[in-house]
Amino acid sequence: MDEDFEMPPAGADGMMMGDDEMGDFGGDDVVMKVGEEKEIGKQGLKKKLLKDGEGWETPEVGDEVEVHYTGTLLDGTKFDSSRDRGTPFKFKLGQGQVIKGWDQGIKTMKKGENALFTIPPELAYGESGSPPTIPPNATLQFDVELLSWTSVKDICKDGGIFKKILKEGEKWENPKDPDEVLVKYEARLEDGTVVSKSEGVEFTVKDGYFCPALAKAVKTMKKAEKVLLTVKPQYGFGEKGRPAAGEEGAVPPNATLLIDLELISWKTVTEIGDDKKILKKVLKEGEGYERPNEGAVVKVKITGKLQDGTVFSKEGNDEEPFEFKTDEEQVIDGLDHAVLNMKKGEVALVTIPPEYAFGSTESKQDLAVVPPNSTVIYEVELVSFVKDKESWDLNNEEKIEAAGKKKEEGNALFKSGNYAKASKRYEKAAKFIEYDSSFSEEEKKQSKQLKISCNLNNAACKLKLKDYKQAEKLCTKVLELDSQNVKALYRRVQAYIQLADLDLAEADVKKALEIDPDNRDVKLEYKTLKEKIKEYNKKDAKFYSNMFAKMTK
Repeated sequence: MDEDFEMPPAGADGMMMGDDEMGDFGGDDVVMKVGEEKEIGKQGLKKKLLKDGEGWETPEVGDEVEVHYTGTLLDGTKFDSSRDRGTPFKFKLGQGQVIKGWDQGIKTMKKGENALFTIPPELAYGESGSPPTIPPNATLQFDVELLSWTSVKDICKDGGIFKKILKEGEKWENPKDPDEVLVKYEARLEDGTVVSKSEGVEFTVKDGYFCPALAKAVKTMKKAEKVLLTVKPQYGFGEKGRPAAGEEGAVPPNATLLIDLELISWKTVTEIGDDKKILKKVLKEGEGYERPNEGAVVKVKITGKLQDGTVFSKEGNDEEPFEFKTDEEQVIDGLDHAVLNMKKGEVALVTIPPEYAFGSTESKQDLAVVPPNSTVIYEVELVSFVKDKESWDLNNEEKIEAAGKKKEEGNALFKSGNYAKASKRYEKAAKFIEYDSSFSEEEKKQSKQLKISCNLNNAACKLKLKDYKQAEKLCTKVLELDSQNVKALYRRVQAYIQLADLDLAEADVKKALEIDPDNRDVKLEYKTLKEKIKEYNKKDAKFYSNMFAKMTK
C-alpha cells in the first residue's frame, strides 16, 4: 500500500466542493441506533452506525476534525487506512479538502462515534476514479471513527475570518459594540513574521483596533477565551497592505494574517434612553439582578466631572450616602436614567450629554461651574435602594389610592409642560388598576373613572408629544369603557386628522356632535377637518388631472 496516498482528498477531476455546493450537505439530523443504516441527503450516501458517540454535539463547517478510517471497495479490497499508518487524519470540515461524501457524512457524527459510510461515485472520485487503487465509477466504503474536533467558526459566514478556539472562555456573555475590551494579541504573516503584538490593549469594540478582524472576533468571544484567527485580506489590510511603522511590521498586499487573540476582560457600556445618548460604563459589577424602579429611594456616592477632569460635585460618602427618589426630578435626568439601570453595589462611569444634564445654561455647582452645553461625567456607586411598591404588592384599596396619587402627579407635570413625564405617571396610575376582577362593585366604579381620566389625560400628553398613534389607542380604550365620552371622541378626531384618517375622523366628529351638539371645541375641530378634506380633494384632483394629461400625450 502506498504510504503517500493521504486519503481522501479529491483529485483534479473537479470533486473539490465549491461555494455553490455548500448547501448540499447541511442540516440533516440523523438519529440512529447501533446496527441501523440510513441514507443521508438525496445523493445516495448511506451511513451505518457501528458504535454510538458521546453527548449530542456534532462538528460544524470549518471545524478541524480528527478521524481514524479504513477505506475499501465494495468487494472488500482495502485501498487505504490511517489505522495501518498509526496516525489519525485531520482536515477542515466543509472546506473541500476531502471528498464530498466525507464532508456530508462526518458532519452527522458525534465524538467517539464509529460509522460505516457507503459513498456513491458522484460523492467520491466519479468517472475518473483515483488510479491505480480506485477504479472509475467506484462506490466506496469507509469505516470512520470521529476521535475529536476543534471548533473553527466562520465568523462572518463568508470565509473571511476563521476562529479556532484554543482555550474556552468563562460564562456565556460576549462583548457588544459599545463595550470597552482589554485584549492581548500577536499578529503574524503566514511565514511566521510577527507584524504587531500587545500584552494588553484596550479599545471600544465598535471603533476597532489594528485591523477589522479584531472587533469582529471579540464580539463572538467570552471572558478569558483564547483563539487563533485566520484572517483573509478583506478583514486585514486588503489589496494595499500596510507599511512598517515604528515597532509594527509591514503587511504585504493581499496578505492573510494569523492572529493569536485573548479576551482578558471588558467593561460593559450600556446606551441608555430612547435616543441611547447616555452611556454607562460598568467599573465594578453589582450584585444579583434587581434594579431600582421609578419611585425607588436610592442611596449613592457620586462624583461629577467635566470632560477636562474638573470636579464640580461630590455627594455621599461611606458613612452617609446621598439619598434621592428616582423619577422625582431630584437629580438631573441623566443620573435618574442611569441609576434605574444599575444593580446594588455596582460602580459605573456615566457620560451624560447636555440635554440630560444642565442644558444650555451655566450651572453653579458646589465645587465648580458647569459651562453651558456641557457633557458631564459621573462616577456613581449604587450603595442600596428600596423599590417603590408595584401593583401586586398592594391590596385593592391601596391600588386605587396609588392610582389617584399618580394621576395627581401627572396633572401637576402636565400643567408645568412636562408632557413626557406626565404621560409616564398616567401610565403607572392605569397599571395599578389594570386588573380589577377582585374589586368590589364600589371599587370597580372608582377604578373605571380613574382609568377613563388617566387614559384621557395620557392621550392629551401623546397629542402634545405628536405620538398620534398612541393617542388614538388611548382614546379607543376610553370609548370601550364609555362609548358616549365626547372628550375621547374629540381627542381621537385630533389624532385621526394628524394620521390622515379623515373618514374615521369625520365619523367621530359626527358622533360627538350627536351626543353634545353645542360643544364648541368639537365644532371647531369639525371646521378644521372640513378644511383638511377640501385640501386633500384638491390634491387628489390635481394628481389625477396630471396623470390623465400624461396619458393623453
